[in-house]
Amino acid sequence: MTGSRPSPTKSSADGCCALVYAVALAAVIASFADDARTEEQLRPYTVVEDAIPQSLTGAKGDVERGRNIVVNRQVGLCLLCHSGPFPEEKFQGTLAPDLKGTGARWSEGQLRLRIVDASRLNADTIMPPYYRIEGLTRVAPAFQGKPVLTAEQIEDVVAYLATLRNE
Repeated sequence: MTGSRPSPTKSSADGCCALVYAVALAAVIASFADDARTEEQLRPYTVVEDAIPQSLTGAKGDVERGRNIVVNRQVGLCLLCHSGPFPEEKFQGTLAPDLKGTGARWSEGQLRLRIVDASRLNADTIMPPYYRIEGLTRVAPAFQGKPVLTAEQIEDVVAYLATLRNE
């Protein structure tokens, strides 16, 4: 028949199936890698009185990355409840303490515990646990089984908040 396309050859059909198989396999591997990464993200820590004295990563965080997390409304979400020395940020929260002077009020270990799981200090807190996955209710599907922040991000935020002395 004139103008009709030839039917696909077996090799092009095999190529299509191979591509679909490769994409499916990549998705399965990625999901297992994501699960493994989630398990690796929760590093053990020790609470001593009102603090987690040791870094979750064994290293100091990065101050600049920490500030970026604090002001980022998609990552840290800190400014939904807190206000602070961020003149460029409009609509800062009023539900929680001002972040000015946090480094003067609390040690790095005390800041770390408040970010990891403030409910260990105050069972009635409205602050979410940023590094806990057990015993939570009403968790968005994207966050189920995952901490809100990684250990590295928590250390970055701690490093930044510790610099806020008397602003």
